[in-house]
Amino acid sequence: MTVLNIDRPDFMKDEDIVIFEDAVGKFFDEHAPASRTAKWREDGVVERAMWTEAAEAGLLCLSMPEEYGGAGGDYRHEVVLMEQLGKKGVDGFGASLHNAIIAPYILHYGSQEQKERWLPRMASGELVGAIAMTEPGAGSDLQGVKTTAKKDGNHYVINGQKTFITNGQTANLIIVVTKTDPSAGSKGTSLIVVETDDAPGFERGRNLDKLGQDAQDTSELFFNDVRVPTSNLIGPEEGKGFYQLMQQLPQERLNIAVQGCATIELALQLTIDYVKERKAFGQRLIDFQNTQFKLAECKTEATVARTFVDRLIGLHLEGKLDAATASMAKYWVSDLENKIIDECLQLFGGYGFMNEYPIARMYKDSRVQRIYGGSNEIMKVLIARTL
Repeated sequence: MTVLNIDRPDFMKDEDIVIFEDAVGKFFDEHAPASRTAKWREDGVVERAMWTEAAEAGLLCLSMPEEYGGAGGDYRHEVVLMEQLGKKGVDGFGASLHNAIIAPYILHYGSQEQKERWLPRMASGELVGAIAMTEPGAGSDLQGVKTTAKKDGNHYVINGQKTFITNGQTANLIIVVTKTDPSAGSKGTSLIVVETDDAPGFERGRNLDKLGQDAQDTSELFFNDVRVPTSNLIGPEEGKGFYQLMQQLPQERLNIAVQGCATIELALQLTIDYVKERKAFGQRLIDFQNTQFKLAECKTEATVARTFVDRLIGLHLEGKLDAATASMAKYWVSDLENKIIDECLQLFGGYGFMNEYPIARMYKDSRVQRIYGGSNEIMKVLIARTL
């Protein structure tokens, strides 16, 4: 049971999932205390040692098969990790991107050789993953990317610039969205892996100064005649990148909704605890009808969101989650997340505006949820196509 007082679905009640959830929570209690996460925010990056610690605890590549070094779990295990990151307030650690976005591209579309070469090293933490989609002139419109990959013998030569790349200062395995045939539109898009540890011409730009997500290394990346083997192409042939992206984006958007629900629940718990202690005009804040009504509204909406997202997790486990429904969850939950956190911050009064209080950081960190993974306006376009 959580602050919402609703039961989890049966598929999240399996004994191994319950045990795993407890273990992940204890891992973050031990390895991501407030003092350490504060240092990450100050430095603008989660230290590399955290990735090694997570790998040693078996938290990297949770849903990858054991034959490739993964934990052999499924999407439920990734959900547990994402929820615990949110509920424990461990902002900035990009393990869910590594696990539930990057690794699946390799598993689903990579060759046997690619799976054997990259997935075990991702599971061990030797490789940290990122995906370079966004460019200065292309965000939600992935067909507009300008980065090119031209064949030269048995190599591709990659040229272009990417920005807003999560894990950008840390990642050393980057899936780059490129145009192998710029004249072919979306059919000229390909995904190519760059291992940055041995890639002359690859440069990391600024660790970007953001409104929130202070501990997350979100960066510019530059590719200047970067040569990689043609064997680094994801998929058996060029021009399949846009299809691959569209196939995987529903899970990315569901991830955002899962994270949003966890953040909402943490905000509610912190706020309820606060209003039960804080006094004004001789009584606790919780005793004012306005406080009760505001939190009643927030709890109701959060319960609707959790119920909807749990339903979608079940559909995804069955292979039945479609892009439009995932888009509904992404846009609606991220909008709700921002709304509820704003209401909760208001109940903290002046303290809610202080960065030392988690609710202030959550207010800033949550704003980007409505932008990345495809802006919420794009989500509505995708939903509207089903009308």
